[in-house]
Formats: sequence, structure tokens, C-alpha cells
Amino acid sequence: MNRFVLTAVLFAFAGTAPAQDVLIRNATVHTATTQGTLQNADVLVRHGRIAAVGHGLKAGDAQVVDAAGKPLTPALFAGINDIGVEEVSGEQATVDSTESLASGKDMAVRPEFDVTSAYNPESVLIPVARVEGFGWTMVAANPTNGGSLIGGQGGAFRLDGSLDPVGGRVLFLTLGGDSANLTGGSRAGQWMILDQLIDEARGRIAADSKFALLTPAGRATMAKYFGGGGRVAVTIQRASDIRRLLRWAKQRNVRIALVGASEGWKVANEIAAAKVPVFVDALVDLPADFDQIGATMENAAKLRAAGVDVGFYLSGDASHYARKLRQLAGNAVANGMRWDDALAGLTRVPAQAFGLDKDMGSIAVGQRADLVLWTGDPLDVANTASQLWLDGRAIPMVSRQTELRDRYLRRDGSTLPPAYSH
Repeated sequence: MNRFVLTAVLFAFAGTAPAQDVLIRNATVHTATTQGTLQNADVLVRHGRIAAVGHGLKAGDAQVVDAAGKPLTPALFAGINDIGVEEVSGEQATVDSTESLASGKDMAVRPEFDVTSAYNPESVLIPVARVEGFGWTMVAANPTNGGSLIGGQGGAFRLDGSLDPVGGRVLFLTLGGDSANLTGGSRAGQWMILDQLIDEARGRIAADSKFALLTPAGRATMAKYFGGGGRVAVTIQRASDIRRLLRWAKQRNVRIALVGASEGWKVANEIAAAKVPVFVDALVDLPADFDQIGATMENAAKLRAAGVDVGFYLSGDASHYARKLRQLAGNAVANGMRWDDALAGLTRVPAQAFGLDKDMGSIAVGQRADLVLWTGDPLDVANTASQLWLDGRAIPMVSRQTELRDRYLRRDGSTLPPAYSH
């Protein structure tokens, strides 16, 4: 069988293969819990869940893997991106992360748009992320220039071949200069539109009003998120906008998470007091626009020092370069963030933010056995993932990229790569 076909088959069956019992012995276990790091520790997996964490555990009939002291972490969070709903960004037929139902100059606000129904578990981007130690991702719904500041709903997917998301849906919203063009050219119009949407969802504006922006399904969807319901992920950058958003969310009882927050460090104490998680790109240190004048690579460290739960996301090419998230976390450490907090930003923090922490994000008894064994410090890009387990199943550490490498790599001093020798 052709190797590319064989790999595709392995990936296709990854979500249906039975869980395995395995004992990972003698590892440096970074639990991402209050237990911190355990030296020369064992992790026992049974029926796809972590059954025990400690020293000198008995394997029984479980497969034994000797970690030889190497780091073991939870499977990493691949960020907020379009993995599974985008293949080639320049080919519109392969991009399902946005919708634009506007007619002429009219805004079409469709919060009921749910991008998870377009997710492709056989996307070539999934194994590319997995071989780098990433086990799950948050697929976002993105606004478009012809749409509205509300992109729609997304959800979390485990990169195990499953068709369906895990946990609840997340509503995606963009505020500030990035979406002012969607509300008459002024960010002031954003708050006007948001308040109207709340009024519609609560029945204060008749459904048949000529000023109504929502469909009946849109009203029902909005009602789920306003009043203490599901999480609303808001892409926002400027400090004054963040402060206003915190006030608005408190008044209307909206559970928000901040995405971007390049100037978040300026209002870190207020964010911490509101108990709002923040996802930052720790490589942003230049003012890409007027909303990010105060951008600094110390943003993550300063937010965390104030008590904010900090996770990571990549602001550009997030789907194809998810592996860069390890670099982001390592960069945050280089700029003052504690190592354990940076690892938590790739594991526990996103799991908590999206309501998945009972199942994922740490190495603890009862958690899903989504684990990664590393050749060295996982926040140092000089090291690699040597094995990823999802539900205790060892995932093939191959992707289209590694197979192309192996196909065309010259070996043993041969004049031609293997692909050309026969």
C-alpha cells in the first residue's frame, strides 16, 4: 500500500481504535496542577484514562514505556484557529471558517452560524499539529468584511479523528479597530449594535421590526450567551476598549475571554479582578496598528503577575503553524513569565477557559490520557515530541510533511533520493 494512503488510513481510524493500557515509567512529569513537576515518576493509563500518578507503580498487563527521565506533559492546546475548516487559505473552496450572508450594504448578523458542522477530521493540518505534541484545538468562526462583528460559533476538537466537538460552543466576536468598518466606521457603533442585539434576544425589539438584525434562530442563539451562559471569545487589543468591554460584560452578565489583548498589561489588575482569561500572542512586540501601540513581549508575564489566567494563541497563520505556540510560550518565559505558568497556558488554562478541565489539560487521576513525551524541555523548540498518546493510544508520529521529507531525503551517500531510484 502506498505510504501516503497508509498514513491516511491510520489517521482515519485514530478516533475509533480501542484505548490502550500503558505505564509510562521514570518520567519528569509536568502535571500542570498544584502538584507541579514530579521527578522520576510514573503515569498509569487504563481504559483511556489516567489511573494513577506516582512512583514505583505496577504495570500489570499494561504496556511499559521507559521515559528515561524525559519530560511528560498533557497534550498541548493548538490555539484558536481554523484547523479542520481550512486547508489552503488562498483557495476559497477549502475555507469554511467564515460566512457572509449580507445583502448589499445591509449587515447580516448570524450568531447561529456554527462552524463546527464543517470540521474535517481528515484535514492534512491535523497530523502536522499532532507530531508537534498538540492534541486539541479551538476552531473559531471568523467575521468577514461583508458580515458582522459576530463571526458565529466554534468549538473545541480533539485531534484524534473525531467528527464532533467536545464541550460547549463558543461565540466569537471582534471589537475595536479591526471591526469598526462593520459598524459605520466607528467603534462607538459596536456597542450600539451589541446592545441592540441583546434587546432583540430579550424580546425588547419585535422580531418583525424593520430594524431587527437577528433571525429567530439568531435570537435563540444570542440568548444562550447573554445572562451567564456560554463563553464569548472577544478579539480586542486596545486598553481603553478592554476596560469598556469588562464593564459592559459585568453589567450584562456575559462570560468573556479576551483574545489578543496586546495592551492588556495596562489594565491587568482590572482583568484579574473580573476573572477573565486572556489568550495572547507572546511574539507581538510592535504596533501593527493604532490599537496595539503598547504591544510588548512582556505582556504575558505582566498579566500573569497580576493574577490573570493566560493562555496562548497565534495571531497569524494560526492553522498551518500551530507548532509555533511552543515558541510563543518559551518566548513568554524569556520575557519574565514563570515556566510552569507558560506550560499551563498551553494546557490547563485553555481547558478551564472552555469548560474542558474535568477531562483535559492536566496529568491527574481521572483525566483523559492525552499525553506527550518529549526529547527535552517542550518550551524549547530545539526539542521535539517523541510520542503523543490520545486516550492512551499511541498516535503515529507521521504527517504529510514527514513523509515527503523521507521520500526525497538522500541517504547513504546515494546520488539520488529514494523517490527517484526506482
